[in-house]
Formats: sequence, C-alpha cells, structure tokens
Amino acid sequence: MLFGHNTDVKVGETVYHVQTEDRGESTAVIDTTVYCRGRVVHRSTSNYQDLLPLPPEGQAVLQGRIDGQHNAVIEKVRNGEFPAPAAANVPAKNGELAGLSVELVNAKEWLAGKQGHLQVTVREKQNGPGMAGAKVSAWMEGRAESSACSAQTGSDGTARLDWELPLNAVPGAAVILEAAHGNAKGQLKFYLRTKTKQPA
Repeated sequence: MLFGHNTDVKVGETVYHVQTEDRGESTAVIDTTVYCRGRVVHRSTSNYQDLLPLPPEGQAVLQGRIDGQHNAVIEKVRNGEFPAPAAANVPAKNGELAGLSVELVNAKEWLAGKQGHLQVTVREKQNGPGMAGAKVSAWMEGRAESSACSAQTGSDGTARLDWELPLNAVPGAAVILEAAHGNAKGQLKFYLRTKTKQPA
C-alpha cells in the first residue's frame, strides 16, 4: 500500500479537504474523497487491477495514478465543480461534527520529537458509547501534500495512530483528527505547542 495525499484547497472563503488513498492490492482501488464543512461533497474511485500482481517497478506507475487522480480532483474543486454545502444552523462543538465526538485521550504526552502516538476515542455523541469500526485519520492543516495516517477503532471505540509528523511541522501548526463511520463524521482540531523548559 502506498501513501496517499491530503490537501486543503481554498475556494473563496470555503476550504475543501481532498483525500486520496490506495486501498491496497486486496481491492486494487484508488479512492479520492472531497470534504467540505464536515460533509462528503464528491468521491472518485478507480481500480488498478491491470497492474496486478504489482512488480517492484509497478510501484512508480501506481504512484503516478494516485498523484494524477488526486491532482485532477483538486483541479475540479478549484473550478467550482463541487458546490459547498450550506452551513449548519447550529455550530458544531469542537470535536463533534455530524454525529461523532472525537477525543484525544493522551493530549499532554502524544508527541515525542517528530513521532506522534495518538490515543483517540470516538463516540456516537459527546459522553455517548464508543463507536467501533470508525476510521480515524490525522493530518496537518494547511500543509499541501502533508503526510497522514489512519486507523480503525476497536470494539471500545478507541484507536492508536502512530504518526511521523511532516518535516515542516512547527509550533502553532494545527493538527486535524477526523473520524468517519457511514454518514456520521466528527473532527477535532488542536495545535502543536512549544515545550516550556522547567526552571533549574
């Protein structure tokens, strides 16, 4: 499985998030999803069955297809092909969007150097039961082609994401945690902080 892409695209005052992933050779599918205001506004898929079994030199061909599909959808976003959904009448609380609540359990100790180990709990709603089988993704906001990671919650609604932050990550940069299960979504945004030195 190759790494995909996560790109934020601003059209006027509206920000779209475009995510492209290789689903792996078991399905041989490249999946691109466009999110706006917590909703899916477009999805494109293509298969690469013709490349299987994938030889070492085929990795470059597959990566080219992933890049091409991602860039083609970004161009459609910039051309205004996917209208933004209307904003909700009631603003969502931080960490809660369209039905799911996302909580970073180890908020004070998840980062060690450039290595992130995020312990995440996803619930049906704030203080509700854990949501099993939700997909949780993490990426750096505003970092075009930033590295990302994802995991699936277990039976108790928790997931662990081991993530190597982008090299250009700096204090004050925003990290996005997003959970999705069916049509329900949730998102949590937090910021990298500079560690304060303890007095001698």
